[in-house]
Amino acid sequence: MIIDCRMRGGGTPRLVWQRPVGTDEWFGPQQTCLPGTPPPPDINDPTIPRTPPPPPTPTITQIREAFLELPFAKPKTSMQPVGNKTLVGLPTYYRATWPSAGGLKPGDVSKPVKLLSWSIEFKIASKDYRYDYGDGSTSSWTSSAGGRYPDGDIKHTYDSTGTREVKVDARLVGQYRVNGGAWQDLGAVADLQDEPVTELEVVGTRTRLVS
Repeated sequence: MIIDCRMRGGGTPRLVWQRPVGTDEWFGPQQTCLPGTPPPPDINDPTIPRTPPPPPTPTITQIREAFLELPFAKPKTSMQPVGNKTLVGLPTYYRATWPSAGGLKPGDVSKPVKLLSWSIEFKIASKDYRYDYGDGSTSSWTSSAGGRYPDGDIKHTYDSTGTREVKVDARLVGQYRVNGGAWQDLGAVADLQDEPVTELEVVGTRTRLVS
């Protein structure tokens, strides 16, 4: 049995042989405590307080899944000419607009999300947009949110009259931080679905001969 040096003022248990001065006879070995590195604590000692294990850390996959489940807002299309009416042959300008309430939009920071006892926040940003003009044609995916006449870079010209259902598809990205730490890139894309449709009336122009 190894002696407990903690009960003897510390030290390290050692085996010691002794020989009286002036003799050739050795006695031992005996256990004693000598100065040095203290022994490791006895994990079975009930007097030693237990250190709780750290909480599990959420994986990046779990964080991305939490991002995709956020309550995102959905953009709608604003157009010029105003009044949801345009002319055949006249360029129509489009831009994506976000509601002021009703969900997270680019530039917003989410409320903290509890994930495995950790607090996760998300900062929302737009990735790109695709404009559906309602006549069977769409724009390519673009980072542009469009604009007004005459500088807007998203525009389309209709070649026939009728009512068109116009909408803009959006994809969002973001950053996250854990327990108020540094922002980190997320590496996930939220492809929004069922964006609202705006009806646009395309009308013709009339030409009249005058003498």
